[in-house]
Amino acid sequence: MKKMKYTQWALAVALAFCLSGNAQTFTGKKGKLTEKELQRWSHLDLGKDSIPGMSVDKMYAELIKDKKGKKVIVGIIDSGVDIEHEDLKSVLWTNKKEIAGNGIDDDKNGFIDDVHGWNFLGNDLHETLEMTRVVKKGDDGSATYKQAKAAYDKKYAEAMQGKQQVDFIINVDKVVQKHLQKEVYTLDEVKAITTTEPELTNAKAVMTQILTNAGADFKGQIEEYRKYVYDQLNYNLNLELDGRKAVGDNPDDIKNTKYGNNIVFGPDKEEALHGTHVAGIVAQSRNNNLGGDGIANNVEIMTIRAVPDGDEYDKDIALAIRYAVDNGAKVINGSFGKSFSPHKQWVYDAIKYAEKKDVLFVHAAGNDGLNIDLAENANFPNDSDDNKIEFASNVITVGALNYNYGEGVIASFSNYGAFNVDVFAPGEEIYATIPNNKYKYLQGTSMASPNVAGVAAMIRSYFPKLSAKQVKQILMSSGTPLPSKVVVGEKKELKNATEVGKSASMINAYNAFKMAEQLSKNPKAKLKIQG
Repeated sequence: MKKMKYTQWALAVALAFCLSGNAQTFTGKKGKLTEKELQRWSHLDLGKDSIPGMSVDKMYAELIKDKKGKKVIVGIIDSGVDIEHEDLKSVLWTNKKEIAGNGIDDDKNGFIDDVHGWNFLGNDLHETLEMTRVVKKGDDGSATYKQAKAAYDKKYAEAMQGKQQVDFIINVDKVVQKHLQKEVYTLDEVKAITTTEPELTNAKAVMTQILTNAGADFKGQIEEYRKYVYDQLNYNLNLELDGRKAVGDNPDDIKNTKYGNNIVFGPDKEEALHGTHVAGIVAQSRNNNLGGDGIANNVEIMTIRAVPDGDEYDKDIALAIRYAVDNGAKVINGSFGKSFSPHKQWVYDAIKYAEKKDVLFVHAAGNDGLNIDLAENANFPNDSDDNKIEFASNVITVGALNYNYGEGVIASFSNYGAFNVDVFAPGEEIYATIPNNKYKYLQGTSMASPNVAGVAAMIRSYFPKLSAKQVKQILMSSGTPLPSKVVVGEKKELKNATEVGKSASMINAYNAFKMAEQLSKNPKAKLKIQG
């Protein structure tokens, strides 16, 4: 594992931060959060509110005040963004060199009418997982095929088991509906059922347990789970599916770049839910009494649609990164990832290109609750091919936190790793935009990553002379320390904080802004990494 090596001045700054509050003991809030607290918990301050947010409100109130920053473009590589959303349409990047709707590539960048970004997926919505594609190509005797086949067989068995469970619950629900003669019912109504009929007796017992645990919205939760399971079987794990046919290119030819279109929310706006939520976390309009507030002001969202329902293609991600860089993005958010990457070098080269152009790439660590330092748990793309040396200095990988400070502050689904996870940020129950002027709580490292991207954009806005490498090191150096012991993964293993993340810290926007301010006053002071 590489360790950070500071100049004497930068080390003094880091020490000053530690002495000024980072080393203090915190106490988490007891009991449930209020709705107001939950909607903006990622903006709150651990010291003041006892909630492990990123001190965003404190940053705005005490440090930014009337300061003016410069516009920063943030590239959102995702499932697409609803650019007509009431809380996003004022923060969109617009390609001023392109004349909308004239069918001409006015700026000669290779993309016709790319006014707000580009859709590399065209009309493709549902895709297979990369492991499915590897298995579909057949046994070539490689270790990759063997690993993919084993992973596929395990995932398919789990999906089939999930299908049996969800089908059973749906059938039980129908039995209760028929007896009560209503589609929507309460726990009390189920408990009041009197019967000697075996089927109804069983249904009563099952639904009593489900309603007790899931609450009134159990139907919504069941439908989400049903969709997840059936999408896996119908699309993600379907060896017969050729989703790429709708795109019309060759995904194994990186030189074949003339594909896709300019409809950045894709063929079905509702399917752009993930990307719209991610964009909202970064930049939904602040202080307008609509939904929540984005982390950053002074930002423009550039939409690059490259992540389908299923695994993204390496080619699309590589070209999406290059598109964002070439069109002015200074921060790119990548809330995606996969376990197999047959053309990973294409993505690595794109990341190095972004590094050369001084662009920060913020990436989600993944949601399997695993140690991604282990080769068998790899999450692509990453910034090291050997878990020893990083090949680029502009990638920051983000794990997820929940709002309960203490040993359990890391979200149980979040991946972790002393080498491959740099920082942690709020990722559980994050409130933000979804298509068609709606808002929703979602969770995942997909939500933690744009929280960090938003803070990074703020630093790049107010301190534009700082490099992507410096911004990364500021974010890692200025965070609030994790508790010394933390619980990680679905198995709830207790580990030292230094075992789960390189910086063993939680993003703190207030501290990061202060450190950036001091570094910008002394441009000769640089944070260096010693390999």
